[in-house]
Amino acid sequence: MADLDERQPLVADRADEKTESDIDEQEWNGCGPAILCDPRRWPHRFIVLIFTCFLNFGSYFCYDNPAALQTEIQQDMGVSYSKYLLLYSLYSWPNVILCFIGGILIDRKLGLRWGGIVFAGFVLLGQILFALGALFNSYLLMEIGRFVFGIGGESLCVAQNNYAVLWFKGKELNMVFGLQLSFARVGSTVNFNIMKPIYNAVASLVSPGYRVLGLSMMAGVGMCIFSFLCAIILAVLDKRAEVLTKRKKISLEEKITLSDVKKFPITIYMLFIICVAYYVAVFIFIGVGTVFFTTKYDFSDAQANAVDGIVYILSAAFSPIFGFFIDRFGKNVFWVIAAVVITLGSHSLLAFTFINPWIPMVIMGVGYSMLACALWPMVAFVLPEQQLGTAYGFMQAIQNLGLAVVAIVAGKILDEKGYLVLLVFFMACLCATLLSSVLLYIFDVARGGVLNLSAKARIKYEEKKKIQKEKEEEEKKKKLLPPNDNIQ
Repeated sequence: MADLDERQPLVADRADEKTESDIDEQEWNGCGPAILCDPRRWPHRFIVLIFTCFLNFGSYFCYDNPAALQTEIQQDMGVSYSKYLLLYSLYSWPNVILCFIGGILIDRKLGLRWGGIVFAGFVLLGQILFALGALFNSYLLMEIGRFVFGIGGESLCVAQNNYAVLWFKGKELNMVFGLQLSFARVGSTVNFNIMKPIYNAVASLVSPGYRVLGLSMMAGVGMCIFSFLCAIILAVLDKRAEVLTKRKKISLEEKITLSDVKKFPITIYMLFIICVAYYVAVFIFIGVGTVFFTTKYDFSDAQANAVDGIVYILSAAFSPIFGFFIDRFGKNVFWVIAAVVITLGSHSLLAFTFINPWIPMVIMGVGYSMLACALWPMVAFVLPEQQLGTAYGFMQAIQNLGLAVVAIVAGKILDEKGYLVLLVFFMACLCATLLSSVLLYIFDVARGGVLNLSAKARIKYEEKKKIQKEKEEEEKKKKLLPPNDNIQ
């Protein structure tokens, strides 16, 4: 679409006649303090960024509610360790499929705004059922709650990623993904730090038992209500921006179908492989790391928990920083390769040396933060906006499948071979990640080098693509005009 300045006549026919540009200027001026309410300016986008980061805060806070109160859940509800672990299985296994479906729903049916609200609603409803199950001593209701919570949790991540791309694609996208990761880890950390004190405070007011557990879980309900409100506010802000900036809506012909997934370029599938192979080596190791540190290094439980959790704490601090530098310099593929090499080094130190484990875990935290900022935005560099929900949903689905399967494999390795073989297995996963990253670079170069552009080159590339898209739209409009309208 041509700019309004290009369509505005040089001289108005009458002095009192208002042009389209004048009307638009009145719309902008009538919305309050311009610098805060103008979607084209950074202060307004900063407000959107805050709500985007908090969109998933409640979900990440509640995801590890069971881990924060594991002993209390088993004692108050009278369940075995296997039944307790079912609370996580009910979240993970369904999301092998559900977050992929959620991405399709965002792209094809609900749209981004309604998708965010609906999936935030599922998260809220799931946590309410989970808390009520504990409050009324119904473990079945708690399990149903975790399943419902899972329906919304991963799909809400897809919506959050889409908001990030829609509002910040360009100079700030890598930093925004880093900030999202940072807020997510802060949510997890806050959960582990406050749920036990909340439980103890409630226990001092109510007789011990399942009611204490249920009332304590209501803290998670409060966090989910906050995130649900963020989803509504984001939808309102995005709708307003769409109207004011005359953002082009996605037509039915442009919307993705399931058959389009098969047409994704090979670079997208390489990104999927990197995502799975890398995250299983980090997440699952952290999940079983406490016993490793107490066994190999003779740490106390408190020391083991501290060193095991340092990766997430560092990611909260480093992710925005790495995102800023990646936005400034570009070259995302090189950052991914560097992150994989760093993480591979940390696993090697843990497997074959007795160096203080804080050193390799800090190194792992740096590599993890670097990869997350560089990897996820690359999907938006390759695919058009109308396919991002499906692509991110597919990416999360494969990640969940990998985590679920490798968790079982890791358990068998631990039972039969021990931690050394498990670490070697994780190193093999990282070697596969490194190979995939190199292949990604080769395939990308063969396709024009879009993923590994410098920051300046990417700005020029995006501007060129935008101009080309506007020309194509103008050509389509001309073809749709009746024949008489083309005769001068």
